[in-house]
Amino acid sequence: MNQYEGVVPFRTFILKVANRCNIDCDYCFVFNSKDQAARRLPARMDLDVAREAARRISEHARTHELPAVHVVLHGGEPLLAGIRHIADLLSIVRDGIPVDTEVRFELQTNGMLLSEAWLDLFDQYEVAVGVSLDGPPAANDRHRLTLAGRSSAASAVQGIELIRTRPHLFAGLLAVVDLANDPVEVHDYLASFEPPTIDFNLPHGTHDDPPYRNDPDVPEYGQWMSRVYDAWLARPEHRHSVRMLEDVIALSSGVRSSVETLGLAPPTSVVIESDGAIEGVDTLRSVEEGASALGHSVSNSSFDQILGHPKLRHRQYVKSSLAEECQRCPLVEVCGGGYLPHRFSAERGYQNPSVYCADLEYLIRHVQGSLQEHGWNLHGSAAPAP
Repeated sequence: MNQYEGVVPFRTFILKVANRCNIDCDYCFVFNSKDQAARRLPARMDLDVAREAARRISEHARTHELPAVHVVLHGGEPLLAGIRHIADLLSIVRDGIPVDTEVRFELQTNGMLLSEAWLDLFDQYEVAVGVSLDGPPAANDRHRLTLAGRSSAASAVQGIELIRTRPHLFAGLLAVVDLANDPVEVHDYLASFEPPTIDFNLPHGTHDDPPYRNDPDVPEYGQWMSRVYDAWLARPEHRHSVRMLEDVIALSSGVRSSVETLGLAPPTSVVIESDGAIEGVDTLRSVEEGASALGHSVSNSSFDQILGHPKLRHRQYVKSSLAEECQRCPLVEVCGGGYLPHRFSAERGYQNPSVYCADLEYLIRHVQGSLQEHGWNLHGSAAPAP
């Protein structure tokens, strides 16, 4: 019997190539959360660490016969590592992975440092580029100011317009939901850049440190995203996807998803820090000091050793790792109990419903109600939201 039978391997490898940033987002889980480890890590990933990471990815790909892997360059702001350094790093990673395994490079940036020279490099290595922007300037600058306290919006938009000149490289836009912003205005503004995808993230929060709400008894985030859904559908000329909404649609239709924030499919991503340390879910830094640390590094551990780590047990046994009330919920196949960091409390660990439980229920019911009106046959459906 194959010792790896039934084990879900990693397929997405997130390399923290830079651990510094040129803006200071107040919601940043890397630099403005309970875990401040990133400030003590190397400012950029050394090429020897990248070489070790590539060797471990290659080893994992061979063991599990992976036809393709995703390698995501992340930070901090990855472009701060410098164009020559990133060029060398991309070369090392590509050359270090077997030729029969396709390497799909991605990069997430705030867009402020993008240039023609960067795009030439991304063209050479077929790097898909995602840009973070929270909406129109006033909305974006509420949380995303430079280190000097100035607006980051104009420079980010300049970067987006540059990447639009090479649409084959444009992966999409990433925005964090802010209840102070109008959801339709934000959606339509982001859609005006014609991204292939808009990815809305909920701000990180736990039961001990819950996200901001105007009224704790109202599912305001669910209502916000439901208005985005309505705006998205209202104009047939829209060609972009909205990842959270498409995930709800797919999961409601019985399609198993590999996203980490929704559904019951085991997550398949792993993080390699700038010093080579391996983390399962780096957003756990928003929970408490050391929550994301696994105590392993690419220098001394294979990714197969990490698969069985106690902190990653929820990946292989997703439903059984949820709170009992979540396991009984008729919507669990869609919401998956919510994103792991959002379930945490000091009293019960991760054995809680998400702090966004009511919001996810509202959004799922809203989307499913809309789909039912259009004759869709749904899996795990529920009555529409009021």
